Amino acid sequence: MHKLAQLDRRYVWHPFTQMRDWLRREPIVIVSGQGAVLRDTHGREYLDANASVWTNLHGHNHPKINAAIRRQLKKIAHSSALGLANEPASLLAAELVHAANAVCEKRGRGEREHGKMRTAVSFSPLPPFPLSKVFFSDDGSTAMEVALKLAHEFARRTARGKKPKFLSLAGAYHGDTVGAVSLGHIDLFHQAYAGLLFKSDRVMSPYCYRCPFNRAKPARADARDYRRCNWECVGKVETKFAAQKKRGNPYAAMVVEPLIQGAAGMIPQPAGWLRRVAEIVRGNGAQLIADEVMTGFGRVGQASSLSPVTGNERSRKHSTDRLEACPTLFACHQEGIQPDFLCLAKGLSGGYAPTAATLTTQEVFDAFLGEYEEFKTFFHGHSYTANQLGAAAALASLQILQSPASVRARQRLEQTLREELKTLWSSPNVGDIRQVGLIVGVELVRDWRTREPFGLRERAGVRVCEAMARRGVLTRPIGDVIVLMPPYCTTPVQVRRIMGALRDALREVFGKPTAPSAT
Repeated sequence: MHKLAQLDRRYVWHPFTQMRDWLRREPIVIVSGQGAVLRDTHGREYLDANASVWTNLHGHNHPKINAAIRRQLKKIAHSSALGLANEPASLLAAELVHAANAVCEKRGRGEREHGKMRTAVSFSPLPPFPLSKVFFSDDGSTAMEVALKLAHEFARRTARGKKPKFLSLAGAYHGDTVGAVSLGHIDLFHQAYAGLLFKSDRVMSPYCYRCPFNRAKPARADARDYRRCNWECVGKVETKFAAQKKRGNPYAAMVVEPLIQGAAGMIPQPAGWLRRVAEIVRGNGAQLIADEVMTGFGRVGQASSLSPVTGNERSRKHSTDRLEACPTLFACHQEGIQPDFLCLAKGLSGGYAPTAATLTTQEVFDAFLGEYEEFKTFFHGHSYTANQLGAAAALASLQILQSPASVRARQRLEQTLREELKTLWSSPNVGDIRQVGLIVGVELVRDWRTREPFGLRERAGVRVCEAMARRGVLTRPIGDVIVLMPPYCTTPVQVRRIMGALRDALREVFGKPTAPSAT
């Protein structure tokens, strides 16, 4: 066993990891990376199929981001944001505000220039609640914590509720700090800390594949494509708001992961759900908090990416809910939604540094203005808030993201994934294939006809991912959902390698397919 592996086993406690299992084998110790490839202490190479847990955008060791960090490092690595400003954070805040308040307009290939940024499409402000203020923090949990505190205090100060209450979705995950956990509804993660948490309400989330209101029989297609329902999931949200209003204490805010819930199992929302829910939130005078920690910065592809992966190329039943195809940086923009709080992390720095931001409105900002002795200050902060190295990396990442070359690369990767995913339908243990842009979840089941899940002790998802690792592809499951979220630099050849490893892993774990793949 390599010395570094020995040190890890002796001293390191890993996140979301059963350490008894971890200590039974030699860990993979990563020492370098280039593009979509990681290299370990033994010189073995792996494709980074989940972008180092959803963080890396442009690939490892990207020359432009490396150079930006080196330039900043020659100036200063960090100075406090408490009472001081700094150059890269100020520039980054301006760029984030511009990006968050822009919606794509397909007008040929006209270009705009903003600072050093250029893009092959034009943008215009997205009304009616422009995000204009940026509060920096360290990671997704703290970005959510900032939004939660601001929304709570804003509701109290504007007399919208003496005891502000929040609504979030079943299966929600918004981080691991106490406030963020209070908004989460994954019992496996959160039940142990129940005594620490404040109470928030939950409402049914759209999960077309296992929705009790979906009357359709299983088919070899994304469940959003063949669903038969009457938007009962939206009706549940409306009922919740009405009931809370009747109690005399309307909700202060609703928290959502736009377009797709990540830690719940890569569960996408049917097109139109987000817009309908946003209308309910606005109609009840509440605020909308968008957790785009995972979905932000191009992960959801272009608007047309809401089309599901099917095995038979049938057109989408609810196509009228889709917007015109257009590259977007944020999931909210795909349905023309502007939240009151936009929480960003993970890909913000391109996967280089723990950097996060919470964007909000002038109205929220103004509620915290006052004289010194009034104590209206927002009493919250972090030692490394607005760190210069992280901000420099984020600025470079944004420049890359909005270049025509990056837009084309993301579109090519999205389409390659879509085509290659169809080959997985041949396995009777693939129940649902869910793709939103460059985010993929493959749900494994005992039999696709019945949707019967595997037992917990069978560890189906873990075994498949271990088999993929032996074939040089790294990812991490969510239960029995295999997650694929490769960096944007991943080539078509590398995508085919990832899919080949997954198909081989399915055969190794479950045996050769014996059931027909379609009715």
